[in-house]
Order: sequence, then structure tokens, then C-alpha cells
Amino acid sequence: MPEGDTVLQTAGRLRTALAGQVLTRSDLRVPRFATADLTGRTVLDVVPRGKHLLTRVEGGLTLHSHLRMDGAWRVYAPGERWRGGPAHQIRAVLANAEHTAVGYRLPVLELLRTRDEAKAVGHLGPDLLGPDWDPDTALRNLLAVPGRPLGEALLDQRNLAGIGNVYKSELCFLARATPWLTVGDLAALTATRLVTTAKQLLEANRDRPLRTTTSTAPRGPAPKERLWVYGRRGRPCLRCGTPIRTADQDSRPTYWCPRCQSGPTH
Repeated sequence: MPEGDTVLQTAGRLRTALAGQVLTRSDLRVPRFATADLTGRTVLDVVPRGKHLLTRVEGGLTLHSHLRMDGAWRVYAPGERWRGGPAHQIRAVLANAEHTAVGYRLPVLELLRTRDEAKAVGHLGPDLLGPDWDPDTALRNLLAVPGRPLGEALLDQRNLAGIGNVYKSELCFLARATPWLTVGDLAALTATRLVTTAKQLLEANRDRPLRTTTSTAPRGPAPKERLWVYGRRGRPCLRCGTPIRTADQDSRPTYWCPRCQSGPTH
């Protein structure tokens, strides 16, 4: 599932494949920009901003994309078979002499002036993996609406950018708070630790192909060994053995341990 670390890694792969190279093919398969042609322009950089990707192109243009739940960019060598999904799921193709980048299932894809990038990402809070990271601002944003459930506040990219559904569940577990606990019921010290932990987790996973949030996990790909609660419905809590529960929060599946996260954290 794309989160801040996934987007950072995606930006790195795209930057390696495209930056400094002249585009020999440009195909944007969304109605609004179907006639736009970037062929002949040099890709200058690919920059992650929270869960957004900004591909900057010669001539003051930026291709803005967002992966949301299941979008992906894949990079292929010449002649390599495209395996990211069926053709009807392709939303963008950017190619040079050495690589082809294909964007699948991109719910957001727009071409804008680089000077206008703020229209796409200016609303975001401090980026957990970005140069603008500011824990004090992130904490103030997170606690700004005391009656808001913690899980919803963590997912709101206007508060701090880069947290998705996986990290939301994991951070609430590590804070020993349910995702439905209001931020006003979260102790100041716990809230501060939560922001610090969010930064530590994303930094630790920025280069990992397999995301992990638990230091007790043995090496291996099984999600139950890498994550405390996410995706572990009905399985025993790694800390206390209680079966992990799940429910929707703001239309997204949320996982928690009813024992370890039993009440307000004061």
C-alpha cells in the first residue's frame, strides 16, 4: 500500500530512470491532458512530497501524480514486458532511450506549471521524509481539533504528510491508543512521542523493500512478522496474544488490539 516511504522509493526509481534524459515518448491517458506532448523535453527531477509525486520537466512543467490506494509507477528496460497491469489501467507513459516509466491506476494525474506546484501540494503539512519536516508544527496540527479521532487526524495530510492506513494503525498501537480516541484525550507526552515515532518509522523504512514496524520480527516476508497489527485480523497480538480486531474508520480498514489499546492514554 503506497505510503510516504513507498512514494519516496518510487521517486528515487523514477529519478534514476528519467532525470537528465530527453523524453522520446510521452503518453498521458487522461482526457484533460491526452493531447499534451512532452516528447523532446528533458526530465529535470522527480520529487516526492508526502504521498504526491512531482516530475519536473524542461520548460517549466510538472507532471503531478498521486498513487492513493493502489496506483503504481513501474520502470522497464527496452523490450521488457510491461507487467504492472492490463493496458486499460495505464494512465501515463514516459520513455527515453534507456527506460520506460509506466503509471498504472493513477487516480490523480495532471500537468501544471512548475511555479504552480503549490496548487497541488501547498495544503500539505510537514513531510515526514522531506526537507520541510517540522515536528512542532506537525504536533500543533495534529492536536488542533481536540474532538477529532486520532486515526483520522493522522491520515489528514494537512496535519503531517506521509502517513497512510498502515502507519496509522501501527502508530496507534505503539501509542497504546485506539484510533477512535480523540486527540484531546491524548496526553501531551504521548502525542509528542507519537510524532517522534512516526518520523522514526518512516525514516527506518525509507529504503526497505518490505516495510516493518516491529523490532521483534525475524527476517522474512510474512506480514504477521513485520507489522504489529495491520492486516492481522483475528491473529494473536504480538505483544499480549489477544486477537487483533478490525473495523472501518472513515471507510478504511483499521486494525487494533483491544487489550493493548484499551483506553485513553494519559
